[in-house]
Amino acid sequence: MSIEERGYVHSEVLVSTDWVAENLNTPNIRLVESNEDILLYTQGHIPGAIQIDWTTDLNDQVKRDYIGKAEFEAMCESNGISNDTTVVFYGDKNNWWSCYAFWVFKLFGHEDCRIMDGGSMKWANEGRETTREVPTYPKGSYKAKERADYKIRAFRDQVLAHIQNSGALIDVRSPGEFSGELLHMPNYPQEGTLRGGHIPGAKNVPWSKAAEEDGSFKDAAALRTIYEEANGLSSDKSVVAYCRIGERSSHTWFVLTYLLGYPNVRNYDGSWTEWGNSVGVPIEKSV
Repeated sequence: MSIEERGYVHSEVLVSTDWVAENLNTPNIRLVESNEDILLYTQGHIPGAIQIDWTTDLNDQVKRDYIGKAEFEAMCESNGISNDTTVVFYGDKNNWWSCYAFWVFKLFGHEDCRIMDGGSMKWANEGRETTREVPTYPKGSYKAKERADYKIRAFRDQVLAHIQNSGALIDVRSPGEFSGELLHMPNYPQEGTLRGGHIPGAKNVPWSKAAEEDGSFKDAAALRTIYEEANGLSSDKSVVAYCRIGERSSHTWFVLTYLLGYPNVRNYDGSWTEWGNSVGVPIEKSV
């Protein structure tokens, strides 16, 4: 089934591996690889792709926050990205880190952002070309908008108000993290928070339920079954998604915002590392 046949509200934000292969040499398209493991890029990437490191390129190195407007402009320009560039993100972990980079670009108002459906795994499984060559591009020209912190991003106090108003909350972590049994994903060091559990009223819908085995997104009908029929969401609700540090929840934010067309979804990037360490906020456990 093609992307256009899957029933998404905004299918234009997804591109296929075929589309990427056909556009490797299109001048105004910039491929961006963004991974959890930043060493993967050096082992082989799509020809012409640059790497954006979520730890150093997108995040402030002193305070826990994203880079500012001037730093974002400089980062884009150094990678040959201008305001009119089509930026296509892809990466490991079924695209969760590429969705995170996509979300940060949207914080600064970049217009034409897309995700390569299936990410690195699908590209590799199809036997497509990779390279270790790091490309260079002429400097771009970029003028960013002010960071849209209060449009697609949620802060702790906003989440407190959201739960007091019985707003819809989606916890996209693993069941063990949601219950309070784990403080991080399975097979990761169990560190980072003092308390386990979840935000009161949250529904647990692990982010990976939105992905097929090949890393591509499930079709719209399957997604509605997961989020609406099983968990009571609807497009007229204000929704906040969270995980541990905001990367897995950016994947769910992308699904709800673009594939299902929800107009009011925010990503709580402070997520459980903030909530589980905060004084005086309520939590629930199911263990």
